[in-house]
Amino acid sequence: MGTISLQAVEKWFGDIQVIKGIDLDIGAGEFVVFVGPSGCGKSTLLRMIGGLEDTSRGSILIDGNDVTDQPPSKRGLTMVFQSYALYPHMSVRENMGFALKTAGAPKQEIDAKVSAAADTLKLGPYLERRPKELSGGQRQRVAIGRSIVRDPTAFLFDEPLSNLDAALRVEMRYEIAKLHQDLGRTMIYVTHDQVEAMTLADRIVVLEFGEIAQVGTPRELYERPQNLFVAQFIGSPKMNIIEARHVTGTDTAAQSVGIRPEHLEFCSPGEGIIDARAEIVEYLGADEYVLLDIGEAGSATQRTNGASGVSPGQTVGLRPKHENLVHLFDSNGRAMR
Repeated sequence: MGTISLQAVEKWFGDIQVIKGIDLDIGAGEFVVFVGPSGCGKSTLLRMIGGLEDTSRGSILIDGNDVTDQPPSKRGLTMVFQSYALYPHMSVRENMGFALKTAGAPKQEIDAKVSAAADTLKLGPYLERRPKELSGGQRQRVAIGRSIVRDPTAFLFDEPLSNLDAALRVEMRYEIAKLHQDLGRTMIYVTHDQVEAMTLADRIVVLEFGEIAQVGTPRELYERPQNLFVAQFIGSPKMNIIEARHVTGTDTAAQSVGIRPEHLEFCSPGEGIIDARAEIVEYLGADEYVLLDIGEAGSATQRTNGASGVSPGQTVGLRPKHENLVHLFDSNGRAMR
């Protein structure tokens, strides 16, 4: 199984409410990512699911059973943290099997589970090494292996790749995605990195100030954001937002117009929806970003494959590649279509 249900879940620290009535159902075997800026409550919510934080109000159900007041040991979950938290004096084998040993599992069972987890994570050659003899990525795999041997109902990951360099983060994203495919277990993953969220998740939960801003697949959030916050949080570079009065030339419409950088194209000045001055051209090989000054409307970014042909200081017109690629938001920041 592995279903997890949050029902009107709240968390208060004194008079401060940090989780504000979350309702969420997570299916068995689903990979769900909590994402949002620092302080939005994503790690707190994960710790509440794991039992490391008390739930002030509401209920948490695992496989239909109310575990709201149960300790972590009774929830059948396992947690992987940003810190590897490995015992430096123990070998990889001993670290991975430690929880089973303290639970009184037979040595034969421990050895079998550790060997199976090591095979899954390609740790077989390192089982007799100490943590200091491993790279950061290998240490994180050991921490994950320690969780696998416990055969949990679900895995909880709290920013597990934050301590790794860029190359290792890419490698470990692949390892975690493949682990999910191989094990088929429910996984909840917390990150502030939207690239991790977009590449790993079956569904993404975008949090803003302790509330759910939107839940959906990566494609749904990218193509159909329900509000301005999600529109600008998901996507890199972020969506361009221009007040409608700068586009229409009137002050009557209390709306905002949103266009993704790759959905903008250049045209002659005066022929698009707005004119802009190119300030910086960033060449990235397969892509090129042109950072634009659009006067009172602020700034914008255009993204193109290859070379744009635009130079810094040049004035250009901007228009969407198709009207269906334009997003409209009302005065409260809610999507209008």
